[in-house]
Amino acid sequence: MIASIRGRVLAIRGTTAILETAGVGFSIIATPAGVATLRIGAEAQLTTLLVVRDDALTLYGFADEAERAAFEAVQTVSGIGPRIAMAVLAAMTPDQLARAVEASDLALLQRVPGIGKKGASRLVLELAGKLAVDGSAAHRDTAPSPVREEVGAGLVALGWTVAQAEAALDEVAATQGAPSSAAETLRAALRTLGARRG
Repeated sequence: MIASIRGRVLAIRGTTAILETAGVGFSIIATPAGVATLRIGAEAQLTTLLVVRDDALTLYGFADEAERAAFEAVQTVSGIGPRIAMAVLAAMTPDQLARAVEASDLALLQRVPGIGKKGASRLVLELAGKLAVDGSAAHRDTAPSPVREEVGAGLVALGWTVAQAEAALDEVAATQGAPSSAAETLRAALRTLGARRG
């Protein structure tokens, strides 16, 4: 199994990235959080998983081990393959997924493209007790700052996924501390998201 790849980022096209290592360019389908860690021309590392099918070898990339573990867990649910598993991680973080499953939040799970009521019910039934909830994330989720909550909702309204918005806000907080206003935070988050697309 190819557990991780470190190399120079040659290209980012949507959720597909090409990382060059030892003269070989690897095409990787990554989660939004995984793509968020990449910059064209820079050195980067992605946690990866190679999925083998009769007609294809597909390399999937993740921001961390938690995403990869969630990706693998979701695929144990009957009727769900890699495409839907990636859609789940594009819509929510592993911690948000774990909370939705434990709370039997079918409505939230059905927001994932490709997941209907039956699929959401299977996720709850077959993943109950199997997904870890991050304590630090739990604290953040239960007491989000008003600015973060407002800007996150604004980014989602502009078309970004929850996972993309959260990743951008995490980066803004890590690099700039706590901006004084929602407008300042929004501008910084949009710059971050725009740079990732570049």
